[in-house]
Amino acid sequence: MVKTLKKSIRQYKKQSFLSPLFVIFEVFIEMLIPYLMGILIDDGIMKGNMSVVWKWGILLFFLTIVSLCSGAAASIFSSTAAAGFAANLRQDMYYHIQDFSFENIDKFSSASLVTRLTTDISNVQMAYQMLIRIAVRAPFMLVISIIMSFLVNPRLAVIFVILGPILIIALALIIKAAFPYFPRIFRGYDQMNQVVRENVRGIREVKTYVREKDQIKEFKHSSQFIYGLYTAAQKIMALNAPIMMGVLNLSMLLISWFGARQIVFGQMKTGQLVSMFSYSNSVLFSLNMLAMIVTQLVVSQASGQRIAAVIKEKPTIVDPVKPLDEVTNGDIVFDHVNFKYEKSSHKNVLNDINLHIKSGQTIGIIGETGSSKSTLVSMIPRLYDVTGGAVRVAGHNVLSYDLKALRDNVAMVLQNNVLFSGTIKENLKWGNEQATDDDVIQAAKIAHADEFIQEFPKGYDTMIDQGGTNVSGGQKQRLTIARAILKDPKILILDDSTSAVDTNTERQIRLALREKMPLTTKLIISQRIVSIKDADQIIVMNQGKVEDIGTHEELMARNDLYRSIAKFQEESKK
Repeated sequence: MVKTLKKSIRQYKKQSFLSPLFVIFEVFIEMLIPYLMGILIDDGIMKGNMSVVWKWGILLFFLTIVSLCSGAAASIFSSTAAAGFAANLRQDMYYHIQDFSFENIDKFSSASLVTRLTTDISNVQMAYQMLIRIAVRAPFMLVISIIMSFLVNPRLAVIFVILGPILIIALALIIKAAFPYFPRIFRGYDQMNQVVRENVRGIREVKTYVREKDQIKEFKHSSQFIYGLYTAAQKIMALNAPIMMGVLNLSMLLISWFGARQIVFGQMKTGQLVSMFSYSNSVLFSLNMLAMIVTQLVVSQASGQRIAAVIKEKPTIVDPVKPLDEVTNGDIVFDHVNFKYEKSSHKNVLNDINLHIKSGQTIGIIGETGSSKSTLVSMIPRLYDVTGGAVRVAGHNVLSYDLKALRDNVAMVLQNNVLFSGTIKENLKWGNEQATDDDVIQAAKIAHADEFIQEFPKGYDTMIDQGGTNVSGGQKQRLTIARAILKDPKILILDDSTSAVDTNTERQIRLALREKMPLTTKLIISQRIVSIKDADQIIVMNQGKVEDIGTHEELMARNDLYRSIAKFQEESKK
């Protein structure tokens, strides 16, 4: 984990080095001040020697200023290094996630990835800042304080040697008891984020079905789960304060008792006793800081492991060593293709698929829900990789293509399409950043989106709200079709992407695609036979297999499943 995370320090190594350097200098001066203060008291104040008081007083004032400046510098460097480290971590995680396949994302879940990019990185940032500042300050202060206390009075310094290990053992037991709670707490954050994410995305459905109380109940359950675990962990960690204060007060009593006896018997001076009190505070304060550091490290260890797991995750879909960077046509071959989402599963989602789709053809795909229609077309742009057989585009295995080159030539429009915050023009240019305004308008006309776009006061410069909430479902589908057309792909996949469009507009879109994009292979998945009946070939899917292939007339004549779907839809119109 540490080896993985430290790679993200990069340009902040200098600040990460300077911070502990200034901390060491600050602590050395701080530990020198009580020693000099004792000399000032014993040789100056107690003897009424003002020249000694002025001499050591000015030096102490100067050292105090230097210590404050060193502390400020250490704080600035540690803050900069920690914030930069966190920024690099977010960048490294986010960039790495962009290379994830659907399989990788399914492994972590989107809600968990958001938690790791936010809460977990914040925990690691705080821990790193403590690590390069307080984690250096505390042990150095502890060692120097003990050394200086032995220089002042070895007999009283033994008190620290006795009480210190007792405190360390107690704190270790507390941390050991609390640690198991934190991984469970972060899994609880993942669940809560998932609840919030689903609620916000589906707020219209929540209100339509009047399920606000159920959603509140679900959120409260996940929130209470985190509260319960966090409270249990904090109850254990809270024992740290009374134990620390108990040891501190005990050390003060012992130093006061034995120190007073030594002063009475002339074995110790008053200034030395003052110094011992100061070093006593320093020793126990440094132990308290160490406890705080370890506590934060315990919390951040769980976060660090979760972050490292994302960074170390290897994308399951990668470019070949010597990739092909050109897709010459839209010819598609499925050669004995098998697929399953879980490699350990004994059941295939796709079973022995054999297809040959010629470039420029329009292919309809129909089947009952769960027949793996979407899974079938997901193999073409390598959203998933086959687990058996091969998919070929333009005569080459899709595994041999550069991913960008392949996906630039395979445009896919899903039923649950997404629009992003920005103007309509900016959304459409996701298909082609270099497209001219004329290209954008032409693509919108083919998708029959230009007409309603022009009705907006700002036309193509109309802002789209997050998620496209200010356009209707049918308008959103036509915009995403236009976005795909703008890619000028060799293969266009429409996965039930006209379900919210009326049949007349849908027919006009199909005619426009056939006329304006004759060389593009078009795969149309639909539940409506009317949407695919004029296709060159229609593929009937059933339980992950190709049950039949043919024209509408051929399938009506020989395929029971296709005929039953057509009959049901005809009856539904009556």
